[in-house]
Amino acid sequence: MTLIELKFIVAVAQERNFRRAAEKCFVTQPALSLGIKKLEDELGVMIFERSRKEVLPTEIGAKIIEQAIVVLEQAANLKEMAKLGVNQLEGLFKLGMIHSVGPYLLPEIIPILRETAPDMPLEVEENLTANLEVQLKNGIIDAAIIALPFDIPGVQCEALYDEAFTVVVPSDHHWANRKEILADELAEEKVLLLNSGHCFSNQVTQACPQLARKGEVLQGNSLETIRNMVASNLGISVLPASATADKYHNPLIKVIPFAEPIPVRRIAIAWRKSFTRIQAIRALIEAILKTKADFMRRV
Repeated sequence: MTLIELKFIVAVAQERNFRRAAEKCFVTQPALSLGIKKLEDELGVMIFERSRKEVLPTEIGAKIIEQAIVVLEQAANLKEMAKLGVNQLEGLFKLGMIHSVGPYLLPEIIPILRETAPDMPLEVEENLTANLEVQLKNGIIDAAIIALPFDIPGVQCEALYDEAFTVVVPSDHHWANRKEILADELAEEKVLLLNSGHCFSNQVTQACPQLARKGEVLQGNSLETIRNMVASNLGISVLPASATADKYHNPLIKVIPFAEPIPVRRIAIAWRKSFTRIQAIRALIEAILKTKADFMRRV
């Protein structure tokens, strides 16, 4: 068993294709297939189920791949330690973020990180929660900023802050002069939400059950697109408080708070328990907590 063979099976698990995995590993496809076959023979199990359309890990194969990621990560850490000494705040950090957090949190934390961790640039991957989960488990990203719940075996989570939801309506809407909105009232209106698959949309419908049962819901690709559709008078929407800060003010939109109980979501950071750059994780957490942004409610 070699690290190269472990890299092969992780690449195939990520790409779901032998040809693309071979290209990723800079080897020929026969060499990659031979290496995987050698590992399977040594372990006495089949790691992948092969078909014409897709390559999927077997049940035991998924566990082997998960452990292979840990082994490769530890090996990479040894090289990183030798290269950088004991400074975990040097070198690229790959951070995943859900779409409804990234554009609003990043501008707050980047200036702080430039001061506290100037040699740790962020490579940011914005994606759906389900995709970030896969990328985190497969070692493609180092950590992820997500909304709870996020209960994944082998993954550590730490809550960062709570964030309230707010209602946004066109400036000439009949609710424009309201002081607050009851969650159940949303079902009376045409509501714009993110496409299915976005956890924020699911959280809105959970907080407003009448909307899920009888409301008229249209979908958009991003919160900024939805904001502009509201401004165009297509309907109303629900946005996280971070997306309604003063810097995003639009005179064609009125922001109205929810009445108690105000729907909220809890934002957290998640990382693999095997990840060893814990100082880098702490630096990210400290940067987020130092922002003191108005939309954050301490947990």
